[in-house]
Amino acid sequence: MKATIHYNGEHYNIDLSKPKDISIPLRGEASNVNAWGVDPPTIEPHSEGSFIGNVARGGSVNFNDISFNPHAHGTHTEGVGHITDEFYSINQSMNQFFFLAKVISVVPELRQDDWVISKHILKVALKDEEIGVLVIRTQPNDRAKLTKQYTDTNPPYFTEEAMHFLVDSGVQHLLVDLPSVDKEKDDGALQAHKIFWSFDGQLRKAATITELIYVPDAIEDGLYFLNLQMASFENDASPSRPVLYDIEKK
Repeated sequence: MKATIHYNGEHYNIDLSKPKDISIPLRGEASNVNAWGVDPPTIEPHSEGSFIGNVARGGSVNFNDISFNPHAHGTHTEGVGHITDEFYSINQSMNQFFFLAKVISVVPELRQDDWVISKHILKVALKDEEIGVLVIRTQPNDRAKLTKQYTDTNPPYFTEEAMHFLVDSGVQHLLVDLPSVDKEKDDGALQAHKIFWSFDGQLRKAATITELIYVPDAIEDGLYFLNLQMASFENDASPSRPVLYDIEKK
């Protein structure tokens, strides 16, 4: 099934029959992707008195209790409320879910003991192009990202200059395959987050960061139509399911 859309003054054909899901599903298992030292998520039948929410165990229906942390246990989209004392719900901040997005692949560079995504890396990849929605795949890239245990591994992160560059380039929605845009242990500084949301200025309340995505190698760098699906949680962050579609400019 194909559709034609008018977006930012241009016409595009979209192939809706071939969605490319770049989210990591949540499973109630220890092998679920994890960060920040949080216990694994759980998905267990609800039990109360003689009731058990599991058909295989004699219940009338499957009726599971689910416990998880959106920041630690899979693909999630977060808003400025992640770092403010005032409550801002991601569910209220997001009012658009379809975007033209650019996918780029980057190789972090080594600085002392850290692997970082620098301004230079992004500038080379974007070629001075302004883009509102950016999807970043880090290299090396393999399916181990679907189950990786990130705690105490010091994953790659964005330098302050890199994040300033993205904001100056017009990025409103940033999607990355990392547990955070900041260093794992930075004493709570969260400088990349703060720069992205203009924490010390006019808050960018409509801007979002989506973390812990996974972009398979079969998805080439380039432009796509993005459906950023998100659960309706009144929270600073929500589990999300970004889906890409091939496009063709008319």
